[in-house]
Amino acid sequence: MLPMNKDPALAPFGAITRFMPAPALLVLAVTAILFGVFSERWLADLSNPVRVGVLFVWLFVAIVWGAIAAVHHAEHLADHLGEPYGTLILTLSVQSIEVMTLAVVMLSGFANPTLARDTIFSVVMIVLNGLLGLSLLLGGWRFHEQEYNLRGVNAYLSLILMLSVFVLLLPDFIDSSSDPSFTRAQEGFVILMCLGLYGLFLVVQTHRHRSYFVIQNAGAQPAATTSGAVRLIAVEAISLLVYLGLVIFLVRKLALVLNHALEVLHAPIALGALVVAILVLAPEGVSAIRAALRNDLQHAVNVLLGSVLATLALTTTAILIIGLLHHTPVLLGLEGTQQPLLVLTLLLSAITFANGVTNILQGAIHLMLFCGFLMLIFWP
Repeated sequence: MLPMNKDPALAPFGAITRFMPAPALLVLAVTAILFGVFSERWLADLSNPVRVGVLFVWLFVAIVWGAIAAVHHAEHLADHLGEPYGTLILTLSVQSIEVMTLAVVMLSGFANPTLARDTIFSVVMIVLNGLLGLSLLLGGWRFHEQEYNLRGVNAYLSLILMLSVFVLLLPDFIDSSSDPSFTRAQEGFVILMCLGLYGLFLVVQTHRHRSYFVIQNAGAQPAATTSGAVRLIAVEAISLLVYLGLVIFLVRKLALVLNHALEVLHAPIALGALVVAILVLAPEGVSAIRAALRNDLQHAVNVLLGSVLATLALTTTAILIIGLLHHTPVLLGLEGTQQPLLVLTLLLSAITFANGVTNILQGAIHLMLFCGFLMLIFWP
């Protein structure tokens, strides 16, 4: 992996990550203490829209800041452990934030059976069109063409295509259900299928075909074995866990404010799902864009496609299990314009990653599709 923050073009992103760890920890710790002491009083009465807005912005900024700071430690772990372990650590760390956010929103406030579905759909659209498009656009603008390992991308896309159709489209065509959802027996099968396929993918990614997920002929970095390196890995891992713990604590508070906005202020459900998706994707987005700007598209691809795959497999599993345990309805089938947008995104992604090289035009096309997705949220 190339040294980070050495290129002048990366200065804005490098400055963020150099500045972020210590101040972010201070902001997160102070915010967590204040909300731990005063949250009952502050969140007891949310009738004042100004108070709701202030609390939401405060929590949102603190959480995103802390989540991006976690990237600093995840990327250092990636330096020590090599790909694809570093990317996998980042993906699973962010996944814990996503699952916790959805769980809290699902189990508090009024019943919202489509929030999880809309959040999963938003993640797919933001990553495969917004973040991927921006990464390809910036990388193509600077380097004209960028290469990646086609075999690894094919592994990602085959699973993403299969799970997207099975989880988000198939429920609309099930005759045994009166709404776009699986029956209980079908949910059990989907849980086992998602966990089994993702577990098998991890074996392929980290053991049997690890070379698929690094740039061709670059090889995988060996894991550090010296005592000094082990200590550094331990420090980075502990720091990452500290940030995640504080972020997840604050996510529970933000979920209460978000629920209020959805229930009382009648905010669009799709907008709430978009907020959750942006919240959990911020750290991976920064990591992917920085990688594209240093001509390491393979890392960007691993981060972005890995995020979509983890959401489809692990988030779906988590929300179905929560629904089964708490008897909460979960509707997964997409509706209306969501269906053609998903199909178009999957087809476009397959075409983009067809020959091992990307350019600026592909990034622009993905970004325009993302703008269309946003347009349909505000003007359906």
